[in-house]
Amino acid sequence: MTAKAEHRKLRDFVIEAARLLADRHCQDVVLLDVRGLSQVCDYVLIGSGTSDRQMKSLAEELEDLGRANDNPVFRSSQDSSVTWIVIDFVDLVAHLFEPDQRAYYDLEGLWSDAESVDWHRP
Repeated sequence: MTAKAEHRKLRDFVIEAARLLADRHCQDVVLLDVRGLSQVCDYVLIGSGTSDRQMKSLAEELEDLGRANDNPVFRSSQDSSVTWIVIDFVDLVAHLFEPDQRAYYDLEGLWSDAESVDWHRP
Protein backbone atom coordinates (compact mmCIF):
# COMPACT_ATOMS: atom_id res chain seq x y z
CA MET A 1 0.00 0.00 0.00
CA THR A 2 1.34 3.43 -0.88
CA ALA A 3 1.94 6.07 1.78
CA LYS A 4 -0.90 8.13 0.34
CA ALA A 5 -3.31 5.17 0.53
CA GLU A 6 -2.20 4.40 4.09
CA HIS A 7 -2.84 7.98 5.14
CA ARG A 8 -6.26 7.97 3.47
CA LYS A 9 -7.11 4.77 5.40
CA LEU A 10 -5.92 6.37 8.65
CA ARG A 11 -7.90 9.55 7.95
CA ASP A 12 -11.04 7.47 7.28
CA PHE A 13 -10.52 5.73 10.63
CA VAL A 14 -10.06 8.93 12.63
CA ILE A 15 -13.12 10.51 11.02
CA GLU A 16 -15.13 7.39 11.82
CA ALA A 17 -13.88 7.59 15.43
CA ALA A 18 -15.04 11.22 15.72
CA ARG A 19 -18.42 10.30 14.29
CA LEU A 20 -18.74 7.43 16.76
CA LEU A 21 -18.25 9.86 19.66
CA ALA A 22 -20.86 12.24 18.25
CA ASP A 23 -23.30 9.39 17.54
CA ARG A 24 -22.99 8.27 21.17
CA HIS A 25 -23.82 11.75 22.47
CA CYS A 26 -20.32 12.86 23.32
CA GLN A 27 -20.25 16.66 23.40
CA ASP A 28 -17.95 19.15 21.66
CA VAL A 29 -16.14 16.56 19.54
CA VAL A 30 -12.96 18.00 18.03
CA LEU A 31 -10.57 16.23 15.66
CA LEU A 32 -7.17 17.85 15.11
CA ASP A 33 -4.51 17.10 12.51
CA VAL A 34 -1.23 17.46 14.43
CA ARG A 35 1.08 16.14 11.72
CA GLY A 36 4.20 18.28 11.73
CA LEU A 37 3.39 19.55 15.24
CA SER A 38 3.53 16.33 17.25
CA GLN A 39 6.28 13.76 17.28
CA VAL A 40 4.05 11.06 18.75
CA CYS A 41 0.85 11.02 16.68
CA ASP A 42 -0.86 12.39 13.58
CA TYR A 43 -4.32 13.11 14.99
CA VAL A 44 -5.83 14.10 18.33
CA LEU A 45 -9.49 13.42 19.06
CA ILE A 46 -11.17 15.18 21.98
CA GLY A 47 -14.69 14.81 23.34
CA SER A 48 -16.61 15.52 26.53
CA GLY A 49 -18.61 12.75 28.12
CA THR A 50 -21.79 13.12 30.10
CA SER A 51 -21.02 10.42 32.70
CA ASP A 52 -18.27 8.02 33.72
CA ARG A 53 -20.34 5.10 32.43
CA GLN A 54 -20.75 6.76 29.02
CA MET A 55 -17.02 7.52 28.84
CA LYS A 56 -16.05 3.93 29.71
CA SER A 57 -18.48 2.58 27.12
CA LEU A 58 -17.16 4.98 24.47
CA ALA A 59 -13.59 3.95 25.24
CA GLU A 60 -14.53 0.29 24.68
CA GLU A 61 -16.32 1.12 21.43
CA LEU A 62 -13.33 3.13 20.19
CA GLU A 63 -11.04 0.20 20.97
CA ASP A 64 -13.38 -2.13 19.03
CA LEU A 65 -13.45 0.31 16.11
CA GLY A 66 -9.66 0.48 16.11
CA ARG A 67 -9.31 -3.30 16.02
CA ALA A 68 -11.87 -3.53 13.20
CA ASN A 69 -9.86 -0.96 11.19
CA ASP A 70 -6.40 -2.48 11.71
CA ASN A 71 -5.55 0.19 14.33
CA PRO A 72 -5.33 -1.77 17.57
CA VAL A 73 -4.93 0.11 20.82
CA PHE A 74 -1.32 0.58 21.85
CA ARG A 75 -2.37 1.54 25.39
CA SER A 76 -5.18 3.19 27.27
CA SER A 77 -5.43 4.85 30.63
CA GLN A 78 -7.93 6.54 32.88
CA ASP A 79 -7.69 8.49 36.08
CA SER A 80 -9.15 6.97 39.25
CA SER A 81 -12.36 9.01 39.15
CA VAL A 82 -12.90 8.48 35.40
CA THR A 83 -12.75 12.17 34.48
CA TRP A 84 -10.19 11.60 31.70
CA ILE A 85 -9.68 8.52 29.53
CA VAL A 86 -6.87 8.34 26.97
CA ILE A 87 -6.86 5.77 24.18
CA ASP A 88 -3.60 5.67 22.23
CA PHE A 89 -3.76 4.12 18.76
CA VAL A 90 -0.25 5.47 17.96
CA ASP A 91 -1.35 7.56 14.95
CA LEU A 92 -4.47 8.75 16.81
CA VAL A 93 -4.67 9.69 20.47
CA ALA A 94 -8.25 10.01 21.71
CA HIS A 95 -9.13 11.92 24.89
CA LEU A 96 -12.50 11.54 26.61
CA PHE A 97 -13.01 14.15 29.30
CA GLU A 98 -15.47 15.18 31.92
CA PRO A 99 -16.19 18.83 30.92
CA ASP A 100 -14.40 20.50 33.88
CA GLN A 101 -11.27 18.38 33.32
CA ARG A 102 -11.35 19.22 29.64
CA ALA A 103 -11.45 22.94 30.41
CA TYR A 104 -8.62 22.54 32.94
CA TYR A 105 -6.24 20.73 30.57
CA ASP A 106 -7.28 22.75 27.50
CA LEU A 107 -5.82 20.44 24.86
CA GLU A 108 -7.40 22.56 22.14
CA GLY A 109 -5.30 25.47 23.40
CA LEU A 110 -2.21 23.28 23.48
CA TRP A 111 -2.79 22.30 19.86
CA SER A 112 -4.07 25.70 18.72
CA ASP A 113 -1.76 25.58 15.68
CA ALA A 114 -3.31 22.31 14.51
CA GLU A 115 -5.73 22.12 11.62
CA SER A 116 -9.26 21.09 12.58
CA VAL A 117 -10.55 18.12 10.58
CA ASP A 118 -14.16 18.27 9.41
CA TRP A 119 -15.61 14.92 10.44
CA HIS A 120 -19.30 15.81 10.12
CA ARG A 121 -21.45 13.87 7.71
CA PRO A 122 -22.60 15.76 4.60
